Amino acid sequence: MITLPFVEIHYLEGKTQEQKEKLAKAITEAVTAIFEVPSDVVWIQFDEMSKTDFATGGVMRSKR
Repeated sequence: MITLPFVEIHYLEGKTQEQKEKLAKAITEAVTAIFEVPSDVVWIQFDEMSKTDFATGGVMRSKR
C-alpha cells in the first residue's frame, strides 16, 4: 500500500503561478526520490496568506 504524502505550503501573498509551479515540481521530485513513491500520489496544497492577516514579532506583515 502506498501512503499519501501531503505537503502543505504557507506563504505570504505575491508569488506568481510560475513560482508555485516550479516549487511544486521541485517538491514532487524530492518526495518521490526520498519516499520512493510515484509522483501521482504526492499532493501539495498552497496556502497564500494575506499580509493583512499575518503577523510576526507582534507586527502585522502589512506594516513592514
